[in-house]
Amino acid sequence: MSKDMSVYFSGKKLYGDDFTLGQITEWFRDEQEGFADLGAKDRQNYRYIHHQLNIRHGFAHFGTRRFKHALGFGSAYGDEFMPIIRQIDFITIIDPSDAFSKNKEINGVPCEYHKPNVDGSISFGNGSFDLITSIGVMHHIPNVSKVIRECFRCLGTDGVMLIREPIVSMGDWTKPRSGLTKRERGIPLKIFEEIIRASGFTIKHKTLCFFPAIPKLLYKIGVTAYNNPTVTWLDEVLSRSFSWNIRYHRTNVLAKIGPASAYFVLEKR
Repeated sequence: MSKDMSVYFSGKKLYGDDFTLGQITEWFRDEQEGFADLGAKDRQNYRYIHHQLNIRHGFAHFGTRRFKHALGFGSAYGDEFMPIIRQIDFITIIDPSDAFSKNKEINGVPCEYHKPNVDGSISFGNGSFDLITSIGVMHHIPNVSKVIRECFRCLGTDGVMLIREPIVSMGDWTKPRSGLTKRERGIPLKIFEEIIRASGFTIKHKTLCFFPAIPKLLYKIGVTAYNNPTVTWLDEVLSRSFSWNIRYHRTNVLAKIGPASAYFVLEKR
């Protein structure tokens, strides 16, 4: 690891957040079809695996509230909305891949797709949405600060945003990694919270999650961890219990025994 990169792996700076437009453009090209190419474009066999995670850490805070216009940022097929689909009138999805854009509705709710702008701006007016979701998307983006500021701008007063991201480096992103896209890297928790607050959001709820051993062990016996309410609860308990061991770049077994993601419910007041 070079000296220049060590500050990013230490978690003191977020790699990519200060990139030039040229660097962002290169990153965008690398990531445009990244998630789709990992298997998501195969609609017949693709299954959304985080419903209970979203219900427990996100939707449970909504009650029966209705949303006129929801934005799914990087939401692929929009499956994350399914638990509250009857509470939404219209859905807009911003996603770079061509694999998902044929959808015109999500379980009966009208939906339209837009391509993201390379510079991170969102082509909607102030206060256009009353719900925004960004579930495991921002770590694929270089200029995270800019995009979260844009989400805040596009959200109406009293609107809510759900955002979940890895808070670990996801290995050494300067080298190829099996099962990951070329550019994705996690967001250090302290920097993540600083970005959220600097954008204007109020943190209504924060949960640590993705205790590393759980999904790996259950996958071997055919259980999808975060579609199971009991396992999702256990994951939260273990993540909270080991919250003292949050480290960004994990290079040994001990460093990996701790939560790998954070889930936020954000408000615009």
